[in-house]
Amino acid sequence: MKKRYILASLVAVSAVGLTACNSGSEAEDTIRIGFQTGNTLNVLKESGFLEERIEEDELDVNIEWIEFDQGGAVMEALATNNIDYGNAADGPGIFAQAQDRDIVYVGASLPHEEGVGIMVKEGSDIETPADLEGKSIAALEGGNHHYLAILALEAEGLDVDDVDFRYMGDASQGRAALETDEVDALASWDPFFAGVEHSLDVRTLNHNVEDYPNRTFYFSTPRFTEESPELVQLLLEETNRSDQWANENPDEVAELLSTIIGIDKEVLDTVVNRRIYGVENINEDIIAAQQKQADDYLRVGLIENELDVSEIMPVDAPWATDNIE
Repeated sequence: MKKRYILASLVAVSAVGLTACNSGSEAEDTIRIGFQTGNTLNVLKESGFLEERIEEDELDVNIEWIEFDQGGAVMEALATNNIDYGNAADGPGIFAQAQDRDIVYVGASLPHEEGVGIMVKEGSDIETPADLEGKSIAALEGGNHHYLAILALEAEGLDVDDVDFRYMGDASQGRAALETDEVDALASWDPFFAGVEHSLDVRTLNHNVEDYPNRTFYFSTPRFTEESPELVQLLLEETNRSDQWANENPDEVAELLSTIIGIDKEVLDTVVNRRIYGVENINEDIIAAQQKQADDYLRVGLIENELDVSEIMPVDAPWATDNIE
């Protein structure tokens, strides 16, 4: 993989606690991309594919890469016009719309069902999600893993009131809570999910959830999508190009992510090999799954108002492309 280390400067953006990197020299326009450490846009950043495409197309555009620690901050940055494009899991998009934040879904990842799970210690008498009744589960409120746990309970005829969800501040707190027996089970997401599987003596519970895709989404602002749909299209195409490279080079991706995140490569091998990377245009099936999740969040009290996700998930948008299928 050819890496282009053409990042000219590092600056702190104190308003939202970010790190920004500019690539290239002075240009007429700058695309500000928000990424989370270790996600697909981080791989795109390291690949240099986007800068290569801009150079090939002779575009007068710079790229500014801005790092975030979680998806909610990406949503805030979009809504406050601090970035133009970014990605986050399914939950942050729902919470952002519930908070009337001005965002637009512009693309989606392929489903990643195996990237979330529920774990118990090896010696636990909990064998299935049905055995979680009356037990405590660590999770981050509203996260994809939290949603999986809710669906797994409901598939067994239980509901959220039948367990004691303990909401953690971050993944490390959840891991510590399970390790020290503060909770009976831990719901988690990759790469932290795989990290616990590798480092603690745990079992991952089988569940009967079959209709949760666990996608991440690509988001932009109404202004950027209206003024520069061709650039949104280019971003999606190059994200998909990077994703296809990742599918073809899993060992190199695991090594890259291990270096970036500081997690053992063995863990990242698990993460990469149980995922198929790729980008999709927003379509009716994707909208239906996200609408169901928003409806479920309302039902269990995670949001207060009913949402119509299709209002900000346009199909056949000007930036939709045939070059990612």
